[in-house]
Amino acid sequence: MLHHEPLIPPRYIYPPEPWRWVEKQFYPKLLVQMETLFSTANGYLGMRGVFEEGSPVGQNGTFINGFYESWPIVYAEEAYGFARTGQTIVNATDSKIIRLYVDDEPFYLPTANLLNFERSLDMQNGTLDREVLWQTPSGKQVSIRSRRLVSFEHRHLATISYEVTILNAKAPIVISSEMHYDASARASEGDPRLAKGFKERVLLPEHYWVNDRRIILSHITRNSRMTLACGVDHEFETQSPYSYESQCSEDDGKVVFSVDAQPGVPIRLVKYMTYHTSDHFPAQELCERAERTLDRAIIHGFDDLLVSQRQYLDDFWDRSDLRIEGDPQHPSDTIELMQQVLRFNLFHVLQASARSEGGGVPAKGLTSHAYEGNYFWDMEIYLQPFLTYTSPRIAKNLLLFRYSILDKARQRAQEVNQDGALFPWRTINGEEASAYYAAGTAQYHINADIIYALKKYVDVTGDEELLLNEGAEMSVETARMWYSLGFFSKRVAGQFCIHGVTGPDEYNAVVNNNTYTNLMARENLWYAASTVEMLRDRHPDWFIALVDKTKLELSEVKNWRKAADNMYLPFDERLKIHIQHDTFLDEKVWDFENTPPDKYPLLLHFHPLVIYRHQVIKQADIVLAMFLLGDKFSPEQKRHNFDYYDPLTTGDSSLSVSIQSIVSAEIGYLEQATEYAKYAVLMDLGDVAGNVKDGCHIAAMGGTWMVAVYGFAGMRDYNGHLSFHPKLPELVKRLRFPLTIQGQRLEVDIQETTATYLLQRGTQLAISHQGKDIQLLEGIPVTVEQKPVLELKGELIKSDIPSDPTFNPNKQDD
Repeated sequence: MLHHEPLIPPRYIYPPEPWRWVEKQFYPKLLVQMETLFSTANGYLGMRGVFEEGSPVGQNGTFINGFYESWPIVYAEEAYGFARTGQTIVNATDSKIIRLYVDDEPFYLPTANLLNFERSLDMQNGTLDREVLWQTPSGKQVSIRSRRLVSFEHRHLATISYEVTILNAKAPIVISSEMHYDASARASEGDPRLAKGFKERVLLPEHYWVNDRRIILSHITRNSRMTLACGVDHEFETQSPYSYESQCSEDDGKVVFSVDAQPGVPIRLVKYMTYHTSDHFPAQELCERAERTLDRAIIHGFDDLLVSQRQYLDDFWDRSDLRIEGDPQHPSDTIELMQQVLRFNLFHVLQASARSEGGGVPAKGLTSHAYEGNYFWDMEIYLQPFLTYTSPRIAKNLLLFRYSILDKARQRAQEVNQDGALFPWRTINGEEASAYYAAGTAQYHINADIIYALKKYVDVTGDEELLLNEGAEMSVETARMWYSLGFFSKRVAGQFCIHGVTGPDEYNAVVNNNTYTNLMARENLWYAASTVEMLRDRHPDWFIALVDKTKLELSEVKNWRKAADNMYLPFDERLKIHIQHDTFLDEKVWDFENTPPDKYPLLLHFHPLVIYRHQVIKQADIVLAMFLLGDKFSPEQKRHNFDYYDPLTTGDSSLSVSIQSIVSAEIGYLEQATEYAKYAVLMDLGDVAGNVKDGCHIAAMGGTWMVAVYGFAGMRDYNGHLSFHPKLPELVKRLRFPLTIQGQRLEVDIQETTATYLLQRGTQLAISHQGKDIQLLEGIPVTVEQKPVLELKGELIKSDIPSDPTFNPNKQDD
């Protein structure tokens, strides 16, 4: 159920291009939205796409992943085990500012006479570019060209090239390169998705100095005591006479260049910006690091940064690109737009994750401080599939981050009276930061989501070393939590039940036997038991180390298997559906017919208790389980479940439509799958949720890769075996993409009537296509015919995927 049409920006201003997001006119109507979409980042450092001149501006922001302020969570009524400390990403010192004055008049876009304007986010070169031709009131024409990048190769470095040429006259020109810390912060305005505002300034000054064209400022956060150093340095080139002066204070710095500009003589400023943060090193040391980063930047220069940025992205797109084609006889603007948006989404996923070493991926990446810059379960379920198949190094780093907070997860489990470890539902530093436990802390499924991503990563990459060390320990501690949380209930013939949890759907909170949670917990328990047994039988040294670290007893493994083998999965025989939770079918169905579109999302217009009393779903829950654990459901069960739950799903979460599209495609609802795919792909560029001004939906962007690969290419990867059941939408005549599997490179080429699989690099790989086994050898393409796709219109009929008479959803995979 969808309530908002995508609002695609006007194409005469934002034309579809395959490798750029382009703005052809200054368009203040979408100012704040475009600040999000034109953001540049590298996973550690992010800058919103505001104009260099500092104004006009809607929401400025410079963010460093993991750099946060902490604050006490205040409850009107205290209770044992509640989360105590929140964490909010800090809007750091702004170093992007470059102000321009001609004849002592400022260049200000809203009032400037613009003869030409173009701004673009270049997804091949990794730059934010702008070209402007400004005519002053006195008739002087000024060319302004800027190029900004946040370096993928150099984690702590960003740079701007700012070039000014007066074309038809001479004039005094002043270029003021500035840095500034804004102590004010925007409050959430009643929307829980936004960031907390602070009454007191967050960053307290530590050190500041200026040396020629270089400025260094450092601060420390008031409560979390994290340190920050920000530094800038400059190169300045022109044949016109010029002078400059520099100054700084504890929150500000500037280098002002004054030029007697001659007609046709370029003036080029290159500004290098560096950020270093720490939770244990003093500010003085960070300042020294900033100095070294700037020294290297000056030595190598801007052009060298451009080259390394292009090389990084060439490698990324070689491993990651999704290529779609329509009918060559009938070119389609829709296909052009979809190609642009797919690349745009993947580019932003890269910007959110590439250099996030030691941290996670915030829900909004580094495009905003919404959701406090916290990490959620989205990271494992929506980003890890793409990263595992295209950038396994990044995928591994994210798993290692989870391992780095394992001790805090152990502590959290004790705080909620459980054994083992309980990973936080939302966090930056590893501590639970959810102030509303019902829809937050109670989402214990985060444990199983992490182990699901771990298993997927190991299956796909073959990285057994990660499993033997960090992975085994995480599996043991999460399994312990599940076993202590659940119990064997006489009410359901001694099956293992899990009560008082919230699944992915936050509109059904603190329920008993959420089916998604029980299914994923079962996988977690099975995997932990199998991993321990594998270590014992094949890697005795690793097993001894695991026992030493966890004090594991083999009797625990037996208990985990018993719990998993007897997991209770609520099922209604009359409706032939899995029940979202024990009492879901006893609740009243939400009155969708009389809920106007402006009352969505429901969470902003109805008390949580009102929502909890109804059959209404914020985001895919059982439908998500049917995608992740599709081999645990029969085709008929998938159709019955989808037909029941899809009409109850509001579309209030950006995470839903990609999953709904994938499952729609699998069960044969191709028209519905295509409609959901459109919403998924356009979530940000079409501002489907109406809040792109507050940052990109990074997990939803990862979901668009899944729509293409798992949805329309029909890939499934249960236990490491790849199979494909392609079902292309009507407009798409060809879909191509690469996959990296255990160090091998597979190229997939899906067309209307054929599919071609090429092992471009590797030795051999076994896959299946529409049930037919294929053995691939390096360099030898295999082309197979495609069976016609049976399209359904929503009525429940027998699947074209044959049922397995031996199907047993309670059996563990081999």
